[in-house]
Amino acid sequence: MAIILMDCSAILNAQSPGMRSAITFQIKNMGINTGGIIGGLLTKVHFTPENLSASTIEASVDVNSINTDNSSRDEHLRSADFFDVARYPKISLKSIAFKHKSGNNYAGTFTLTIKDKSKQIEMPFTFLDNNNTIEFKGTFKINRLDFGVGSDSMILSNDVTVNIDCEESKQAAT
Repeated sequence: MAIILMDCSAILNAQSPGMRSAITFQIKNMGINTGGIIGGLLTKVHFTPENLSASTIEASVDVNSINTDNSSRDEHLRSADFFDVARYPKISLKSIAFKHKSGNNYAGTFTLTIKDKSKQIEMPFTFLDNNNTIEFKGTFKINRLDFGVGSDSMILSNDVTVNIDCEESKQAAT
């Protein structure tokens, strides 16, 4: 199998039919699940299931694009109290290693960087090669305080669930 290159971007769905990406997050606020989306997903994927040791995935999102369907909340999340987008406009994810679980199911160890704080995370994901498209879906949980996002709160949970769903047309293989 050839190395697959993908570039999922939130703006692509408007410009190129058949391409989509979504980075969503969920957190409890006053005991109620709430969440939103973060756009501007850019990826660089060199993934070969037959050669996981040579495979890499890098991704970043634009924190300025955070959208919770509440403009006041979005501005607060962009502020120095939370993501501080003036100083840290990107969140990045870079693979360290992969394991094959079964079928199209994998697990990856990644370095997640938010506000210049990096932590290793484990993310189970599926990777599908559908002739002309490839699809990546994964979910992971983080403690927002590990990355300096907000402060300790009795109202807002520390645990955040992040979902990644990206489908892209195959590009030139190298």
